[in-house]
Amino acid sequence: MRMLARRLLLPGLTTLALTATGCSSTPHTGAADAAAPATLAPSGDGTSQQLDVAAAPQGTPTPAAVARAGGKGRTEQSSLKVASYDQATGRAVIAKAPQGPAPSSSPSKKPEPGKNPGTGKSPDTGKSPEPGKSPEADKPVAVGDVIASAPAPGAPNGLLAKVTEVIGKTDRGTEVKTASTTLASVLNDDKAGGKVPVDPSSVTVEPLMKGVTFSWAKTGGVKFGPEGAKLPLGNLRLDVNAAVDTAPDAPASAGASVSGFVQLAPQVEFSYDGTPGGGSGPRGAFLGMSGDWSSQWKLQGRAAASTGAPKRIPFAKLHTAPVIQVGPVPVVVNLDLTCYVQVEADGRVTLDVQQDVKGDFKIGGSYALGKGWTPVSQSNVKSTPVTATVTASGKVKGALGAEASVGLYGAVGVSADFAPYLRGEADAKASASSDGKTSLSGSWALYGGFDLSGNLHLQLSLFGTPLFERKIPLGALNREWALASGHAER
Repeated sequence: MRMLARRLLLPGLTTLALTATGCSSTPHTGAADAAAPATLAPSGDGTSQQLDVAAAPQGTPTPAAVARAGGKGRTEQSSLKVASYDQATGRAVIAKAPQGPAPSSSPSKKPEPGKNPGTGKSPDTGKSPEPGKSPEADKPVAVGDVIASAPAPGAPNGLLAKVTEVIGKTDRGTEVKTASTTLASVLNDDKAGGKVPVDPSSVTVEPLMKGVTFSWAKTGGVKFGPEGAKLPLGNLRLDVNAAVDTAPDAPASAGASVSGFVQLAPQVEFSYDGTPGGGSGPRGAFLGMSGDWSSQWKLQGRAAASTGAPKRIPFAKLHTAPVIQVGPVPVVVNLDLTCYVQVEADGRVTLDVQQDVKGDFKIGGSYALGKGWTPVSQSNVKSTPVTATVTASGKVKGALGAEASVGLYGAVGVSADFAPYLRGEADAKASASSDGKTSLSGSWALYGGFDLSGNLHLQLSLFGTPLFERKIPLGALNREWALASGHAER
């Protein structure tokens, strides 16, 4: 009977060659308690400054920024570096950075009209400081100073710490004891806001299975994608071709697989609005990740989730720690992505489905004084069915998505799960009698959609905002739309 059902399933059910190619669903957007990044309004006290937000200059070491004890509003790029750091004890060695030409594109604070950035000679060396630096820029660190550093030996995620004790000088520099602190202690009452694209060439990839390839494209260093396909600049791409578990009673010919690619152009979004007068925390802040998303994938065979629950198959981990320059302050942002395939099936359906997905996403947390942290989750996605063939009865749902996290100085601030999916179901009934009469009826339906969920974490307090007691959920954002359906009898 099973062979009869397979042979007699009507063309509208067994071939289901959708003519919807080129037709896409209406874009879907949504936000769970979404809030825009805090507005960077003037403080009105004439002391705060608007800071540039940009990628840190490449090719030269990023100097540490130092906020001097008692020097309100005096955070500036120094001539110091973190030579080493011991996370277990909090001890660091601070040394003089190698002298070299300052990058012409190095972001810095925009001086307010009528203010002199400072001139004079270093009290320690007697030499004139670099242009734009005050005489204090070269001073040794002292108790109460706050150091913001790009990744350094022993501090792969950068360092944001306050000096609690000066132990003494060594042949490598000045050894100090430090304690954790917040961005509010270096950004004070200043303001900053911007988006920084992630350099795809800085991303490290750990394949979790065979058949995964990685490619990227950036200005001045184009690397071609698979089969010579050129990627848009700023994009990274993962291609996968992996086997998927089949039903225990499925024949060898029903082997299942997923193949396709995920293409991303991620960027970091950062803003800070300091409290007038240099209060204990900001009036507003935002940290998040956004980007364009494109994927094309195919699910073939008689797939099954062997446990009866959705089966998630991670196929690659991606990590990068871009340094964004917020005025003189190097802020280290850590981004992690785990790309995966997820299959939810009962093992009774044989599929040949291919889908294109394009759109964007945004996840993050927005802070406002008096209101606390508000989650942000948004997506605008459309999908196009290319081909689909469904045989026999059953249900299946396949997704190609990513688990993402974004944080500061190695601490996770926001985590999210973004999963565009395709769901199909079919119901076919066939009968036959000894006189040779047969009948067949069936219905089928295909749906596209996406799930977006996640959490805000305690580590967002690195901005200098109050701690919250538990994770704050982004709120489950789900959209689904019909792609095609039909019913026929024979």
